[in-house]
Amino acid sequence: AGVEKVIALSTDKAANPINLYGATKLCSDKLFIAGNSYAGSQPTRFSVVRYGNVVGSRGSVIPLFKKLKCTGVLPVTDTEMTRFWITIEQGAEFVLRSLNSMHGGEIFVPKIPSASILDVARAIAPEAEIDVVGIRPGEKLHEVLISEENGREALEYDDYFVIQPMFRWWDDERKAGGTPVAEHFSYASDTNPDVLGIDRIRAMIDEYTEEEESDDIIRPTDG
Repeated sequence: AGVEKVIALSTDKAANPINLYGATKLCSDKLFIAGNSYAGSQPTRFSVVRYGNVVGSRGSVIPLFKKLKCTGVLPVTDTEMTRFWITIEQGAEFVLRSLNSMHGGEIFVPKIPSASILDVARAIAPEAEIDVVGIRPGEKLHEVLISEENGREALEYDDYFVIQPMFRWWDDERKAGGTPVAEHFSYASDTNPDVLGIDRIRAMIDEYTEEEESDDIIRPTDG
């Protein structure tokens, strides 16, 4: 019968990209969605899941801060910097849910919490000195999962958003249960209403640490 559904994993870097890496992520999303048009009469449909930083992934700040905690100094890019956070388990569960409900062409975005990098540092090493090292070329101060431009096509559900494709065959039946977002809506880490405080950050890190010690999961890279 062949493969009927395919999901691509994307990242916040695909929304309003400011460097070549982000542009390649956006290109990947566009090509994947366009695959539905090229599939023709074939049964295979393509959709995308887009989310932010995976807790404990290779290249993320949490393993770095834990490693540097003993030095008494933690490097922070900018005290105002914020990021979205999702655990591996949450990400995997969301992919499976999206795979089950997809029609083809959607970009699925989970509702996930944000936290400032400064608060992450304080949660891991409250007594450490903070060394502000400055933002790097091509790095964003805040993450965006749905840009204002994408927001025009976005539908809101209980715990996720869907960016609809602009296909002629995309009808109201495929929008069932979704509510159009407000005008000028965007989903960014600095304006996200769900913000992790120090206690929730510590709980998230403790959960990641317990999982890391109890299994041999291969951790994904950041982005």
